[in-house]
Parts: sequence; C-alpha cells; structure tokens
Amino acid sequence: MSHFSSPPPKHKGEHKAHGLPRGSERGSSSRDKDRSVTVSSSVSMPAGGKGSRSNCSQSTPQKVPNRLINEKSPYLQQHAYNPVDWYPWGQEAFDKARKENKPIFLSVGYSTCHWCHMMEEESFQNEEIGRLLNEDFISVKVDREERPDVDKVYMTFVQATSSGGGWPMSVWLTPNLQPFVGGTYFPPEDGLTRVGFRTVLLRIREQWKQNKNTLLENSQHVTTALLARSEISMGDRQLPPSAATMNSRCFQQLDEGYDEEYGGFAEAPKFPTPVILNFLFSYWLSHRLTQDGSRAQQMALHTLKMMANGGIRDHVGQGFHRYSTDRQWHVPHFEKMLYDQGQLVVAYSQAYQITGDEFYSDVAKGILQYVARHLSHRSGGFYSAEDADSPPERGMRPKEGAFYVWTVKEVQQLLSEPVLGASEPLTSGQLLMKHYGLTEAGNISPSQDPKGELQGQNVLTVRYSLELTAARFGLEVEVVRTLLNTGLEKLFQARKHRPKPHLDNKMLAAWNGLMVSGYAITGAVLGTERLINYATNGAKFLKRHMFDVATGRLMRTCYAGSGGTVEHSNPPCWGFLEDYAFVVRALLDLYEASLESAWLEWALRLQDTQDRLFWDSRGGGYFCSEAELGAGLPLRLKDDQDGAEPSANSVSAHNLLRLHGFTGHKDWIDKCVCLLTAFSERMRRVPVALPEMVRALSAHQQTLKQIVICGDPQAKDTKALVQCVHSMYIPNKVLILADGDPSSFLSRQLPFLNTLRRLEDRATAYVCANQACSMPVTEPSELRKLLHQ
Repeated sequence: MSHFSSPPPKHKGEHKAHGLPRGSERGSSSRDKDRSVTVSSSVSMPAGGKGSRSNCSQSTPQKVPNRLINEKSPYLQQHAYNPVDWYPWGQEAFDKARKENKPIFLSVGYSTCHWCHMMEEESFQNEEIGRLLNEDFISVKVDREERPDVDKVYMTFVQATSSGGGWPMSVWLTPNLQPFVGGTYFPPEDGLTRVGFRTVLLRIREQWKQNKNTLLENSQHVTTALLARSEISMGDRQLPPSAATMNSRCFQQLDEGYDEEYGGFAEAPKFPTPVILNFLFSYWLSHRLTQDGSRAQQMALHTLKMMANGGIRDHVGQGFHRYSTDRQWHVPHFEKMLYDQGQLVVAYSQAYQITGDEFYSDVAKGILQYVARHLSHRSGGFYSAEDADSPPERGMRPKEGAFYVWTVKEVQQLLSEPVLGASEPLTSGQLLMKHYGLTEAGNISPSQDPKGELQGQNVLTVRYSLELTAARFGLEVEVVRTLLNTGLEKLFQARKHRPKPHLDNKMLAAWNGLMVSGYAITGAVLGTERLINYATNGAKFLKRHMFDVATGRLMRTCYAGSGGTVEHSNPPCWGFLEDYAFVVRALLDLYEASLESAWLEWALRLQDTQDRLFWDSRGGGYFCSEAELGAGLPLRLKDDQDGAEPSANSVSAHNLLRLHGFTGHKDWIDKCVCLLTAFSERMRRVPVALPEMVRALSAHQQTLKQIVICGDPQAKDTKALVQCVHSMYIPNKVLILADGDPSSFLSRQLPFLNTLRRLEDRATAYVCANQACSMPVTEPSELRKLLHQ
C-alpha cells in the first residue's frame, strides 16, 4: 500500500477514533490545525503523472446541467452544473462502468460541508479535471445523509487503509463496487509535499490500464479482510457482559479524558457529545451516594455550562454550532445540525430535572426557539442543517462564520444608548461587549483563522457571570439581564439583513425522530403543552409524508418544495435502521409526553417492520441497511459506535426494553439480550465507544419501573401526578396512563392494568416492577418519595 500525503488545511472530517466518541462524523473546519490528507490503495502505485502547474485553469460553472439536475438532494444539485458527467448512485452508473470496463470514482459529501465546497470549486468545476473524469472514469456523486449505508461501507475502507477519514470522501471502485483506492479532500494540483487530484487521477488511470488484474485481486483481498474485521455476532456467547464492570470501565475511561477546566473530553477540536452526557447522568443516578457518582454529575453539568457559555452556542439566534475548534468552546465551526439540537435539548432538560437550575431550562428553550424559527417546515417536519459559510455582503464570496461574527463598531452603532444608574459612563453596547468578551482587535486568534477571514471579528462568549458584570458597573443583576437580552434581540434583528447561510431543506426521518424526542421530552419536563404540540406535529409529518402505509416502511428522505409543499425522490429513498430506531424512540417519548396511545401503537408496528428488515437472525443485532437496498455493496455492516449520533443498535436496545415495559411481550427482551450479547466484544474492548449501549446494558440488568397513573387524562389530579413523574430524572422507566377502559390498547397489552383501582375516585399512582406493584398513592409528594426509593 502506498500513501501520497499532502498537508492542506485540515479536511472536513475527523476519523472515527477508537477511544472517546467525539461526535466526529461531521468533521473539522478550515481553521483547525493542518492534517495530511492520505490516499490509500490496496496495491502499490508508482509515482508519476504530470508535474504540478502554478495555475489551475478554472472556468465558471457550465450553463448546461448534468443529470444531477434531476435529483432532489441539495448536495447533488450543488454539482449539477459541473463539467463532470456525474451519475447518482444507481444501476445506470454501474452498468456503464461494466460495459465500458472503467473504474468508478465515488465522491461522497453533504451540502453544508466546507471542504466539499472547496473540492467542488477547485476540482469539479475545472474543465481539464472534468475531461479526465469523463474519459477514464464513471463518476458517481452521493449525499451521505441520503445514503448512510454507502457512506459507511466505503468510509470503513478509507479508515482501515489510511490514517483517517472525512468528507468529502473520494474512493475508486471496480465496476463490481469493490474499493481499491480511497482518500478525502484533494487539492487540484501537486504542492511541495502533497499530491493533487489531477495527479491521482492520472496514476489510477495508468494503473487500471497496466495492472488491472492485480488491482481487482487485491481489492477482493481487502474486501474479504474488512468483512471479517467488521463482523459483529454473538458467536458462542450466551449472555452479555456484566453491566457493573462495563459501567465502571466506561466511567474511568471518560474520567481520564475529562478537561477539568473547560469541560468536555478532548483538547481540540472539541465536540458536544450528548451520548457521553447521557451516560454520565445515568451513572450518577445509580452511584449517587458514591464519590464517582458525584464526579460523573459534576463532569456532565460543568460541560453543559461551559458549552452554553461558549461561542459554540449562538447567543444571538440560539441553537448550537457543530463543534469548537479550540479547547475553550470559544470559536466554533459554524455549521448547525438538526441532530445536535435534538440531542442537546434533551441533555439540558435532564440537567434541569436533576438540578432545578433554570439556567439549563433556558438553554433548552433557546434551542427549541431556534429550531422553530429556522429549521421547521410549515407542515411539521424539520430541515437538516444550516451551512457554516455565507457571504459577508451580497455578491461576495462566502466565508465561514460571516453570518455570526461581529465587530466592535457594529455593536457600538446598534447599541449606543446610555445605561442609566451605572457607576461610570456606559452604553448598552459597552455592557454587552464586556460581558461577551468583544474587543476592538477581535477575539479570534490568528491560529484559528489561517486565511485571515475573521480579522477584527468577534464570537460572542460569556466571560463573566451576571453578578460580576453587574458588580463591575454598579448595577442590579436583573437590570443587567434585561439590558443584555434587549441588546441580543437588537443584534438578532440586525443580523436578519445579512445574507443567510445555505439551508439544507432535506428532511430525514432519523433526524426528525431525534427532534420529535427533543420537543416531547422538553415539553413534558417543563410542562409546556405548546412544545408537546410541536412534537405531535412532527410525528404527524412523519406519518403523512415519510411512511408508506401499504408496506409499513419508512422513507429516509423528503424535501421542501415550492410554496410549502413536500416532495419525494422517484423512486423513494427507503429508510435505514437509524430511521426506524430514532422514530420508534420518538414515538415512545411522545406517548409519555402526550399519553395518546396511537403513537405507541405506531411504534409497535414500526418495530415489527424494523425486525423484519434489519434483524440478523444468526448473529444477533441489527444491520444498518436492508439486504435488498444494499444489494451490490461489498459489506453489510452493523454500526458499532455512539458518536455524533447514537448507534441505531444502542437506541434499539433501549427501545426493546421500553416496548417490553409497555406490552409485556417477552420477545422484545429476548431480542435485546441477543443484541447486547452480539456487541459484547466491542463493549468489553472499548466501552467508551458505546456509552449509550452500556446504558442499555445497565437498564436491562436493573429493573425497569412501570409507573402507572390511573385517572382521567384531562383531570387536574391526573396531570399533577404525571407532571411529578416528568419533573424527575428517571431514565429506566415507562409511564403508563390507565384510563379505566378495559378495551383500550394498553389494557389489552397489559391485563394487570385492569386490576388497578383509583382510591376514593382520585387519580392514583402505582409503581410496578417484576410483576408486582407498590401500594397506591394519590399525592405527588408521596409519588416523589416512592420514585426516590
């Protein structure tokens, strides 16, 4: 294997580490430290190709579109005017490659990816590179968010045969779809220590002509090795490992990587890691009388507070950016992803349940306000992302962060009114700049801005507590709070006039599921019906636009059309495992928030479909894709890492436990045990790579509580008991409403519900476990004591 390395700015994409799950599947920004880009190959390739040229002649995009113009994906449409003869992933491209005996060039990315934009501008708009691709390769473009199966298979190859991976991902395949060379971002031309894309194409063209049989043979060897290495199966194991051991090892590994000063679990770049925070809260609950338990809670809460005060949070428009480029959570990569919002709002809501501190609930409400304003379709669905790049002014070239940063002059002009009662002359702009750390020279280090695009600019980050800022200027805390909020609102209104970042209006079932969970859980915790209604509308959207009644299958994607309509690709893109797992979880969360059993019924039907399409009856666990949908791909994988999003298998383990609690059906528990057993080796080896699955393992080996409220769902006393449950952090439970109707869905599933009675015609709560129930209670205070036991 040969490696041609080149050090451009660090490409968009962190490799999946085998240590801490850093949420890194969304990669890194142009401001991160340099990293070599590697080309990995399954055979040795001789040096060669034409020498580099000082200039790369580029043309403006062609006016005649290629076939990607007919695709719905925003990412594919961004390449529709390239001089490259792109194909979408599909049989037409594969047949052409076989017929013409040409290798396939596979390019994978997504619409808000900074380095995908760069490679498109530098290479795919280049006429000469376009000719090379068109003459000697069949070029295929894939949106990784539409086809996560394709992305995962070939990313596995790139990571296994090079030092990392990321997006854009560039892989060369045989006509039978087996990979033989892979890499990520390439500059168009050679540099002193780096190889250019044009040179790579010339070398691969030469190898294909001279050593094709060797390429094919070695490609087959690599594929076989990857298949063996990626297998996840129960093998001879009968049971999963000890939850206590896995919990302890996972906590110790997290503790070792924890940043005491700023929170989080790495130096830089630093990612929000909701799966880790969820684990730490669960660990605290089961170890709360121990020093490690207190430590776990402190680690999670401190991380959440530092993130919320940092520049990774958009203090003007709310919501969180993808990650921080520095250890302090100060300068972010400015892309905003739906899946981050959906998971982080749950983490902040849980922090509020645990502490009662409104700081956390205010952050949660801000996240949902951002999603409602910017990522919501009028029919109830949620868009995927907002780009990091936008033009500073109309007609200018897009720059990363331009929409979000501020100069001192801008703030002074917008907030020039004097602050009355201050101990020194002060404007509201000066107050805001002091509190959020804005300086005349800008607060972004040159090391984080190698292109000099952010000189003199500032990222808002909380530098002082409200109390310290108030004391500094001799003001009351509430006066400072009001002045800052008013100032931020004025900045928000002014920012509306800037050119907006690109919106990826693709709607994904999985990420919509995460957001439905976010609204449902936060609405339940805060007792806010309006937020639960958002969740309900999101679930209705999924059922109306992303569910095929005839087959019982979910669709992966749909798109915002003109005039508020919803469009689908033809043929439709069917759902993957994560779509089912995240939507089932969302429906269970929505049932507990709304107590409308129709959502529970739909969850059961979707779980049945998931089992039919993805379950591995021989090895245990779920494959990421349907066998039919992935036909032709060299691997059929099971995701084995909780990263930026939890593994669908981890989520499914939780879902199966909850479904058993709601229905009593033993087959859900049996499947959960098989799943956990299949992943035993991975958990034993690196438990910190699967914190969400370790949580599921703990939940399985503990006792799930069935909290039953007998009462009229509209009555005040019923609502008081329900709100008592929602106000407490109880991850290992199901909440059930028994309304006294023996023909209801839940009464048919759990016949014992018909034996539970209301006391004195009042709403009554029971806490049941292992087919035994507590004495009935009617007061929220009594229920709280019962649940604390």
